[in-house]
Amino acid sequence: MPIQFENVSVRFGEAVVLHDISLELRERRIGLIGNNGSGKSTLARLINGLILPTAGRVSVDDLDTQTHAQEIRRRVGFVFQNADAQIVMPTVAEDVAFGPKAHGLPPDVATARGAAALQRFGLDTFRERACFTLSGGEKQALALAGVMALDPAWIVFDEPTTMLDRKRAKQAMAAINGLSQNVIVVTHHVELLGNFERVIVLDGGKVVCDDTPAKAITYYVENFT
Repeated sequence: MPIQFENVSVRFGEAVVLHDISLELRERRIGLIGNNGSGKSTLARLINGLILPTAGRVSVDDLDTQTHAQEIRRRVGFVFQNADAQIVMPTVAEDVAFGPKAHGLPPDVATARGAAALQRFGLDTFRERACFTLSGGEKQALALAGVMALDPAWIVFDEPTTMLDRKRAKQAMAAINGLSQNVIVVTHHVELLGNFERVIVLDGGKVVCDDTPAKAITYYVENFT
């Protein structure tokens, strides 16, 4: 299921955030890196229609984000840097079933998918807990469980390790690497991408390097750090 960017540009007012991006993403593990303001988070949000292109086309399995956003969001999950941004229901069980219900699955199916996702991430004993009582790590796990309940083919992680210390960042990346889904990770922790298949470097809204982790990270370190 390829993700394609065809001559994609994004403007916010007078500011051009992305310039004429063309990419085809197929690899199972892809990293997006670049300094603040490089456009990497904007590019990530284009993938499942959280942001729409000002010019050009973004598609997933040939479905255009402009016209098929809901279907694409069943195929591409998105995990935000701040878990509170995507926890929307009062209890853990309600929250993890929210996505499947919102996408039209019958309530019993949505509940079953949610329960399976909670068990997978060690949250099954938290079903009746109020979401606001969870720790930061537990909220992150719940956010991922909610995405997994949709059984997406791709998962995009926007800065999943930024608020974690190095030990917990490594643990988080180990969990991400253990997923069967294709994964795209936006991160500043470039050292955690060594076993990825592809790393894309952005600067000034343009792709300035697209290569193996070793070559792309070396390019980034030599030019932007």
